[in-house]
Amino acid sequence: MDLATFETKMKQDGWVVIDSFVEPGLVDRMRADMERAYGVCRAIQIKNGIAANTEGTLHHLIGLGDSFMAYLDRMEALTPHVESYFRGKFILNSFGGNILKKSASYASAVHRDIRTYSGDLPLLLNTLVMLDDFTEDNGATYLMTGSHLDCPDKPTDEAFYARAGRAIGKAGSVLMFNSNLWHAAGVNTTSVPRRSVTPMFCKPFIKQQCDYPRVVGYDRLDALTEHQRQILGFYARVPASLEEWYQPPDKRMYRPGQG
Repeated sequence: MDLATFETKMKQDGWVVIDSFVEPGLVDRMRADMERAYGVCRAIQIKNGIAANTEGTLHHLIGLGDSFMAYLDRMEALTPHVESYFRGKFILNSFGGNILKKSASYASAVHRDIRTYSGDLPLLLNTLVMLDDFTEDNGATYLMTGSHLDCPDKPTDEAFYARAGRAIGKAGSVLMFNSNLWHAAGVNTTSVPRRSVTPMFCKPFIKQQCDYPRVVGYDRLDALTEHQRQILGFYARVPASLEEWYQPPDKRMYRPGQG
């Protein structure tokens, strides 16, 4: 999708689907890594007493499969689009996933993923990578088109579904939407799970939901590409000592140009 089309649709509708953005080989790798990662996430959900209503949900997949980092590398092609949305640099805020079966999770309720309506100030951007075809039958995401512009308060379910569109697409397509947009997972009426991963991005001064630089390892900074350092948040860290604070600009934990 060219930049001008992306900007127009994001401004007016609040969401776009970029068809077939991820090649089939990487989609297959993400499916396999997701299955293994879900075993890790589900075991902790059960152990910590939060199994109810979280079935099929995954969180913070960086470090749980090489394909997820490979997808962030693929995202470099969309840097102009995302920087246009944020009007500047951005970093990874969270990297979750969803395996939608017939049982519902909290993602099926009408919601948005930003707790405070930010109006014209873009703080967060939701994205969703379709790892299976998204259809009306298997629960393609509902989005209340234009609600980022005129609906700061949660709508009734009736108002939401009367105006909502569906994110229909082939596996490998990417849904991107303004985080002020009200949305909900659909209902999967098929016998086959519908899988997706949901990287979310933010302005660099927003706190990440997980300390991804620490997950990857501070000692790996030199092994990462410039894109990886930026998107993982290595240039937007918080110093923990005066030794870390007193550094020249090119070695600071929070670098210039991060907003």
